[in-house]
Amino acid sequence: MKTPLAPSRLAVSNPEQLASQVINDPRRLQDLIDGLASEKASARYGCAKALRLVSEQRPELLYPHFNFFAGLLDHPNQVFQWDAARLLARLAAVDNEDRFAAIFERYFAPIRGPVMITAANVIQGGAVIARAKPPLADRIAAQILRVSRARYATPECRNVAIGHALVALGEIFGLLSDPAPAVRFARRQLKNSRPATRRKAESFLRCVQH
Repeated sequence: MKTPLAPSRLAVSNPEQLASQVINDPRRLQDLIDGLASEKASARYGCAKALRLVSEQRPELLYPHFNFFAGLLDHPNQVFQWDAARLLARLAAVDNEDRFAAIFERYFAPIRGPVMITAANVIQGGAVIARAKPPLADRIAAQILRVSRARYATPECRNVAIGHALVALGEIFGLLSDPAPAVRFARRQLKNSRPATRRKAESFLRCVQH
């Protein structure tokens, strides 16, 4: 009989240890998933971080639970939404049943707003997915480019999200069959009111023009 992971205790200080235990004994994975429903916030978020770590190292262990993690995209807790976006992006590398196709629009919907942090996590996740599934790169780039018309809490939030978009597009630029929209987008951001975003546009254009 296996010893419980006791996520409410371990998650507080060492999600890395939790992830390592699950990787070494995948039978413990359900304990980690169950920990997301813990009454203690430190346990919930510790288990969530541990699951992200597992997804980065052994995504195939989490893939059988793909639909569960997809369900977290609509969780009332925004932190779980962010975790789900990052975790699902990692599962794209082992998505041999093409389950991501069924949630494509739902996954990228937050780019339109209203929560900038959610959009940023999805944009970053989009780059990870495109690298894992190159045939989707153009469709993903089109979704990322929707950030220019997004509505967040403030215009500055949109400028921050645009910065994330420039980085993501730079990471997948070589996968695009039609890179022109991304280049036009970056050129428009040379006049962005946020200095950090202007610098990202300049960096993007330098990289793609060499």
